[in-house]
Amino acid sequence: MNIRRADVLKDYDKVWDIFTNVISTGDTYVFDPKTPKESLHKNWFADYMDTFVAIDENEEILGTYIIKPNQIDLGNHIANCSYMVNPKYHGHGTGKLLCEHSIKFAKDKGYLGIQFNIVVSTNESAVKLWQKFGFAIIGTTPKAFRHKTLGLVDTFIMYKELTANK
Repeated sequence: MNIRRADVLKDYDKVWDIFTNVISTGDTYVFDPKTPKESLHKNWFADYMDTFVAIDENEEILGTYIIKPNQIDLGNHIANCSYMVNPKYHGHGTGKLLCEHSIKFAKDKGYLGIQFNIVVSTNESAVKLWQKFGFAIIGTTPKAFRHKTLGLVDTFIMYKELTANK
């Protein structure tokens, strides 16, 4: 498995397949499950984002992530990331590889930290993975996510400082 920059022309449809499969469940992402394909450009391929894909030896896209400044101007030294793994590749280490790559990329780009603004509390596998990589829950927003089957659930703000020793 390797990670490379996503090519909007070459990868758009395959990333869309992952994106639409992930958001269709209505349990981990804030995107409306009915988000149209035309919106992928602004949600995953915008000019201010760096977009990557994890690929296998056959160039099959297993997962994707974006990294961008969490805020504009005086807050742009903290990154924000979003990760999606093709559901048929869950449990194969793709999320781990994407996270490792994003941390290295963020450090190389000069970010001082990475903040996840909204991690759905019921997405226990993601919370555990981020914690393994040193992300801490620094806040909880009560009932901030309309879960498709559970109704209103809490979300977490998670943060990892990026220094030479972390």
